[in-house]
Amino acid sequence: MKRRTLLAAAMMATCLTLPSYAQALTVGVSWSNFQEERWKTDEAAIKGALDAAGATYVSADAQASAAKQLTDVEALIAQGVDALIILAMDKDAIGPAIDKAAAEGIPVIGYDRLIEDNRAFYLTFDNKGVGKIIAEKVKEAKPEGNYAIIKGDPGDPNAAFLLEGMMEVIGPDVDAGKIKIVGEAFSDGWKPENAQKNMEQILTANNNAVDAVLAENDGMAGGVIAALSAQGLNVPVGGQDGDLAALNRVARGTQTVSVWKDSRQLGKAAGEIAVALAGGTPLDGIEGAVKWSGGEKGVEMNAMFLAPTPITKDNLDIVIDAGHISKDQACEGAMAGVAACE
Repeated sequence: MKRRTLLAAAMMATCLTLPSYAQALTVGVSWSNFQEERWKTDEAAIKGALDAAGATYVSADAQASAAKQLTDVEALIAQGVDALIILAMDKDAIGPAIDKAAAEGIPVIGYDRLIEDNRAFYLTFDNKGVGKIIAEKVKEAKPEGNYAIIKGDPGDPNAAFLLEGMMEVIGPDVDAGKIKIVGEAFSDGWKPENAQKNMEQILTANNNAVDAVLAENDGMAGGVIAALSAQGLNVPVGGQDGDLAALNRVARGTQTVSVWKDSRQLGKAAGEIAVALAGGTPLDGIEGAVKWSGGEKGVEMNAMFLAPTPITKDNLDIVIDAGHISKDQACEGAMAGVAACE
């Protein structure tokens, strides 16, 4: 394998520096579903970090197929990658890919979605914290009433982490009868069209008596809002990812909050960690790494969690000033009272 040859050469040549070694590194990225808007930003940040280290980027898109992702990872390994960044489509189905990488001595980063295996480094935002923020902001707008929860893909652990965070916020009010959950559904592939269908069914089952919606990402929030709008409804809706369309919906008043996980930070960290791991740094030697065992199986892993930022009509200027979205894009059709748009 290319990796073994490189490592042998690195050990033999004592004068070899990290930058010159990094120039020979190749990092492979396996995307679960690259069609989702936010992954373009992540990719650019990963590429930027790898370019800065002199490393090469190669990738594959599983197109929302867990089976294709296994084939993709095998192909990346065959190309001689020195580290893998995997955005897993299915937390359980990805196991054989980790086995193959481990057999070749190739370090793996579980990117943004948990791969519960102590041979992988877990890099993500605080997804439980994201769920809490979504629920907090929607609850501020609608403290009582009928709530719907539109969850992500059932095979993605993030869907459970987000729900856990949401329930920490609204659970006591559900128990007290202030909030009633009148519908809760997984949306296969995190697809907006599946979320829209789920929301339509919940509205039909409740004669449109839904007062607020907790959606687990912005794409699905868009599907939810389409279903609500078709019935002439505008209720508090939360989401996450900082999608450009969602930020504009925040300005228009159809979405209450989008929790922005700055993908540039996450992608940059992934690229830097991949280079470090490929260069021989152990998983627990990554700066900022913590021990974490909050997954379904309780496996202790090395992990890093970045902090998310809630974006509402009151602080829309944060994403505009950061260059994540232009003022024109964010403020098109904005309602009155959005300071960033005045």
